[in-house]
Amino acid sequence: MQVAGLVLPVFAIIVTGWLAGWLGYISRSLADGLVHFAYNVAMPALLVVTIAQEPASNLLEWRFLFAFGGGSMLCFALVFLAVRFALGHDLASSTMQGMTAAMTNTGFVALPVLHSIYGQPAVLPAAIATVFVAAVMFPVTVILLESSGRGAPGAAAPFALVKQIVFNPMVLSTLIGLAWAITGLPIPAPLKAYLNIFADALTPCALFAIGLGLSIEGVRANLKASLVLAAVKLVLMPLLVYALCVASSLNPFYTIAAVICAAVPTAKTAYILAGAYKVEHALVAATVSITTLLSVATLLGWLYALQGLAAKAG
Repeated sequence: MQVAGLVLPVFAIIVTGWLAGWLGYISRSLADGLVHFAYNVAMPALLVVTIAQEPASNLLEWRFLFAFGGGSMLCFALVFLAVRFALGHDLASSTMQGMTAAMTNTGFVALPVLHSIYGQPAVLPAAIATVFVAAVMFPVTVILLESSGRGAPGAAAPFALVKQIVFNPMVLSTLIGLAWAITGLPIPAPLKAYLNIFADALTPCALFAIGLGLSIEGVRANLKASLVLAAVKLVLMPLLVYALCVASSLNPFYTIAAVICAAVPTAKTAYILAGAYKVEHALVAATVSITTLLSVATLLGWLYALQGLAAKAG
């Protein structure tokens, strides 16, 4: 019951946001404003204040990156190849379905969930996972979609991609935190208090916004394919990541973080890309909604399964 007591309030915030929008108590259009605040202000504040206080020696855990990153890309490759060659879909459709099964919502679900359960120490691995999604998976998706001829001319130009990655709020705030940590200087108390005020707003804002913007329209029309992608995202991908954690002898705490980062819903980034490139938009929207709904149960299952590791991690 301890795990349920920690996790259910987190998902209750998502459900509250959905009810508020469904009942018309709060306009669904406000979800975008909450998302922008959480993404551009609260999350960067949390990343800077957490990473800047970490010893430089703790900042890069390559085995975590190997496990989470390797599992993500392996999951993408499996779905991509199955859709491309077994089902005969084109490059754009195969890419979008592969990323829908592998591009995980680390920033808006994994980070708040891990932070609320395990506190500040869990922010660092979640930040690493978030940067991997932003700096590796997003560009790979864009390049493949551009290669399919779906994009606007020049949209995948190297300079434009690099600029988009570096100025991503999650990446930029992580780099600032890393630079500060390397100096070894403490954060001045007023600045630390200022950042923590914003950081404390991340969990309620991000989770409430997820619920408020949650739509189940179009789910029925794409139910079968969405359920398959959801099973890959919520069950197969965490299993692959866990196997890589064990293979690389990753420590228990980082193993938990890697698996939870893999076990959260599909990122809304996939939905945005599907809309921008006009490929599998309805399927991706349905999968984002289904993975968000089903993750309430599957994430609880993963946390219970990892209880032994949590005890070892202290």
